[in-house]
Amino acid sequence: MNWEALLSLKRFGDTNKRLRIEQNDLRLGFEVDYDRIVFSNAFRSLQDKTQVIPFSKTDFVHTRLTHSLEVSVVGRSLGRMAGRAILEKHPHLQASLGYQANDFGAITAAAALSHDIGNPPFGHSGEKAIGYFFKTGTGAAFKSRLTAEQHQDLCDFEGNANGLKILTESRPGTQGGLRLSYATLGAFIKYPKASLPLKPTSHVADKKYGYFQAQKSFFNEMADELSLVEKGRVHRHPLTYLVEAADDICYTIIDFEDGINLGWISEDYALEYLINLVRDHIDSKKYAQLAFKPQRLSYLRALAINSLIQDAVQIFIDNEAAILKGTFDVSLLDKSKYKAQIEDIISLSVKNIYQSKEVVQKEVVGHRAISVLLHHYCHAAVRSFEGKANTHDKLILSLVPEGTPMAGVTLYETLLNASCFVASLSDGKALRMAQDIGG
Repeated sequence: MNWEALLSLKRFGDTNKRLRIEQNDLRLGFEVDYDRIVFSNAFRSLQDKTQVIPFSKTDFVHTRLTHSLEVSVVGRSLGRMAGRAILEKHPHLQASLGYQANDFGAITAAAALSHDIGNPPFGHSGEKAIGYFFKTGTGAAFKSRLTAEQHQDLCDFEGNANGLKILTESRPGTQGGLRLSYATLGAFIKYPKASLPLKPTSHVADKKYGYFQAQKSFFNEMADELSLVEKGRVHRHPLTYLVEAADDICYTIIDFEDGINLGWISEDYALEYLINLVRDHIDSKKYAQLAFKPQRLSYLRALAINSLIQDAVQIFIDNEAAILKGTFDVSLLDKSKYKAQIEDIISLSVKNIYQSKEVVQKEVVGHRAISVLLHHYCHAAVRSFEGKANTHDKLILSLVPEGTPMAGVTLYETLLNASCFVASLSDGKALRMAQDIGG
């Protein structure tokens, strides 16, 4: 991989090459990416999608929207700091091609902003509910009519792949989806592989898959443009490591903060964990003057995030050569000098937050809601695809927002469209629709 190709400004449908040196610095192409994501309907729906606690009624708790905004801010800092170091190591990128440190920040921020845009309602339990429907629910009846790859896409429904579909799928009047730069799309894709063959390895990029069969052609074209392909293997875009680090930093620290604010983790116990993470940077005198819990928590959170940003950037720069070769096989925080402290915090969060009775109960409700919606919408969409839609099917499909594709050209496309429609719903909308349609 080489940075000249990795920083491509190309967009879907371009016939002429976009050069960084010719860009208007008041509105760079990479910054346009960020704006397009912010104004998209899919991004807006994240305001009512679960980050940790479904249907939370407190202002303390983060949604996917606030989480995504925070990840983009951390991603921008990571990108700018790494970009400055990369330009020092490869001065021709700036001298001859016009790239600036802020370009790296803009790419990373835009990719980070959209990193959860394809997640279904109720978080990862929503992904599992969709997969369950096609493995053992009534959706299993379609298996014999699909290829192995198509069936695996549905049985192992992946929010990351759905995100790429949202960002790039052509619809009448909007060819190429949001038409983001290939650099931003490349940084967005954490797992540059299809659902099959599985080929499990220890490489972090092989943990899941990153595109549906429906986007395979575009993915391959983009990977070639970005120089990601080598000897038949598609490597992860280097800036994806920074996007991943931004997400890891935010959910480690801020989900933990949510647990403290909810009272699920005691303040004294929690602050001790955070202090262990920032011990080398804390101003003890300043900290002693903070009279209220929110102040203490805010101060420690800011220090912790800054410490992890500095550490992640250093790891990225130290391992740049291996990352460009595709041989760096772990996340940046897996190499962190704070790994023990991070693991302590995550362990406490798992016990007190992610596995709490309140979260599990609401995930059960979400699983049932998604199952009900998939049953009705998949079967109605398939009967419409086959020209056999009954009155009830037509009524069900009339509730789908205008312009949302359902019955496709193939059975696979139809089932994927129905699944992605359900995945596009917010938590509250999914629950209300399931109650209205399924009782």
